[in-house]
Amino acid sequence: MIREDIRNIAIIAHVDHGKTTLVDQMLKQGGVYRENQQTVDRVMDSNDLERERGITILSKNTAVHYQGHKINIVDTPGHADFGGEVERVLKMVDGVLLLVDSFEGPMPQTRFVLKKALELKLKVLIVINKIDRPDARCEEVVDEIIDLLIDLDADEDTLDNPILYVSARKGTATLDLNEPGTDLRPLFDSILETIPAPEGDPNGPAQVLISTIDYSEYVGRIGVGRVVRGMFREGMNVVHTNLETGKTSPQWRLGGLYQYDGLKRVGAKEVSMGDIVALCGAEDISIGDTVCAPDCIEGLPFVKISEPTVTMTFQVNDSPFAGREGEYVTSRHLRARLMRELQTDVSLRVNDTDSTDAFEVCGRGELHLSILIENMRRQGYEFAVSKPQVIYKEIDGVMCEPIERLVVDTPQATAGAVIEKIGRRRGTLEHMSGIDRVRLEFLVPSRGLFGYRSEFMTDTRGEGIMSSVFEKYEPVKGDIPHRNAGALVCHETGTSSSYGLFYAQERGTLFIGAGQEVYMGMVCGQHSRPGDLVVNVCRTKHVTNMRNASASEDALRLISVHPLTLEECLEFIDDDELLEITPKNLRMRKKILDANLRSRANRQNNA
Repeated sequence: MIREDIRNIAIIAHVDHGKTTLVDQMLKQGGVYRENQQTVDRVMDSNDLERERGITILSKNTAVHYQGHKINIVDTPGHADFGGEVERVLKMVDGVLLLVDSFEGPMPQTRFVLKKALELKLKVLIVINKIDRPDARCEEVVDEIIDLLIDLDADEDTLDNPILYVSARKGTATLDLNEPGTDLRPLFDSILETIPAPEGDPNGPAQVLISTIDYSEYVGRIGVGRVVRGMFREGMNVVHTNLETGKTSPQWRLGGLYQYDGLKRVGAKEVSMGDIVALCGAEDISIGDTVCAPDCIEGLPFVKISEPTVTMTFQVNDSPFAGREGEYVTSRHLRARLMRELQTDVSLRVNDTDSTDAFEVCGRGELHLSILIENMRRQGYEFAVSKPQVIYKEIDGVMCEPIERLVVDTPQATAGAVIEKIGRRRGTLEHMSGIDRVRLEFLVPSRGLFGYRSEFMTDTRGEGIMSSVFEKYEPVKGDIPHRNAGALVCHETGTSSSYGLFYAQERGTLFIGAGQEVYMGMVCGQHSRPGDLVVNVCRTKHVTNMRNASASEDALRLISVHPLTLEECLEFIDDDELLEITPKNLRMRKKILDANLRSRANRQNNA
């Protein structure tokens, strides 16, 4: 049977192409808000980190009503590092809105998410956004999308689907660029016409595939998924099983059923085939499980999530300042928190190491792992992490490394510097186009991009845009220089002084200001030359009983203090360094704090 009153769609796109802004307007015009109700921009970005950074990190569900139909909408992240969030929610929907910027056109993540949607045989509705940009080039972008669809072996039906031109900011849509739209009705109509209604057996044994896990302090773990078959009623007995592991739970009672309506989760007595539902009652339910009736236990296949490409070591903080600022500091706390993250993040992997105090954490990229680190420090955790490393694989007896497709948009005057720097990092130029602004497409090793973003922004004078997505594994490309300059390392434990910092700043760029507590072996700046330099930032001016008017009037001005963000710290640290994470501070440090022991270890390694 086909259930005509429902449409299930996901909005997919590259980062900053306007997904969350479009959802805002769909909610407004779908009657979710009262006429006098105050609203906020990007209402779906409800997480603190999402609002601070202006990006979507977690996929979220909402729903609007239009002409007697309920349209369930899933807003997805655009960053390649959160691709796992997109992959898993595609099992909940029957079609996708592919959103493309009218100037930038298809970008690396556009190709990635579109490929995943076509592999699952989902219907694709193409939406060109930001058509009110003064530099919009809609016709060229449509040609680029058609070329991309052909390249990905899309069927003729997909190529024949209508193309919508939308301004998400203004809330207008049109099928013809020559006829400006007034609202989003053409978009809603196209969704009803193009995206198929859910199909299945509403009278068969109940079955729902869990694609997302939520948590509530009142009811515990909440599984979110789409009802594939049959009907669920509040209080009925069910089991959950996993096709991959073969494990099946004992019977348990459905404690609550919820559906999404606007921005709220609304309680429901029963749900049937095609509904996107949230259910609770089992503490051990996880992503990929199938909840079904006890008399017909059948597991459903879950989408295969792409493997992680970057790894870091998370370990107990053992610095001289350990335990001062964090609430959770032991290996037991750290392990429990990482295992809890595994239950909701399908792209993450956590492995034990030879040490009981350290864990290997694998993710999709630096941003993926830095968001986890930031969330943990805000929750009161204190720990240390190592420099990010890529995950190597042996394929047919050859050691291979992950290669990323990097797309750069930059003014022509700075394109040469970008090509030169990427070349040094073992990247190869695949494609180049444009006149005033040049688009460059590279294939570059993932490790070649570590620490490059800040250098890129300097080279392009802040005007460049870069984005990358995992492409494939290839044989290891050779050595790549990580950091041209060494570190300024603190000589002793104490409090930094203006006097000590004033004379240290001549040697490079400082990361700390006066009055900060430091310890021996802590990194306090970047050396202007290769090799590390030990400096004493705690020394104070020698006090005498002689009055020197001219000397006392000298102003000790610090001219180059540059505190680093979390991402910048991860980019900066080297193999022999760690980043100390606490709720209040980020401190880079040497693994071996004593300078004499460090020198001895370096001599032994070089021997």
